[in-house]
Amino acid sequence: MAGDASISTLSKGVRKVGEAAVEYGSAPGAADPGAHGYLALLGLRSSDTATLVRRLREGISYASLEKLRKSLGVSTQELAEAVRISPRTLARRRKAGRLQPDESDRLVRLARLFAAAVELYRGDPGGARTWMMRPSRALGGASPFAMARTEVGAREVEALIGRIEHGVFG
Repeated sequence: MAGDASISTLSKGVRKVGEAAVEYGSAPGAADPGAHGYLALLGLRSSDTATLVRRLREGISYASLEKLRKSLGVSTQELAEAVRISPRTLARRRKAGRLQPDESDRLVRLARLFAAAVELYRGDPGGARTWMMRPSRALGGASPFAMARTEVGAREVEALIGRIEHGVFG
């Protein structure tokens, strides 16, 4: 992220990341959303992994894409590009009301990353959105949102979030 060199400890559990001060950990009073709590960003109920895999095989609804788009504050085109769906295919999915399994999997991956960013920012979706869109030195100058286009990139974003949470910046 731009400004990675300016990360400093402000007090116990609080780090300054670029221009934003972030207090890590769960937001006060936040309920434990479960292992797949990020599914709420898609308008889906949290479920066990077997149920989630079954849902992905069936394809999730187009409405889930729209729900995540609103949470991320991006255009439909930006989100479609992030989950690698062409405009013509997106129009067909909108009409059918359902995404294909591979598209569903990529959408869930992006929701998982955004939920991790929201948790990093103690429940502040605005801070998480800003972080997701900002280029990061730790990601070779790409934004976490752009890195989420591939599984390898998404794993690197998750690793970066883990390093920030544990105060490892080098």
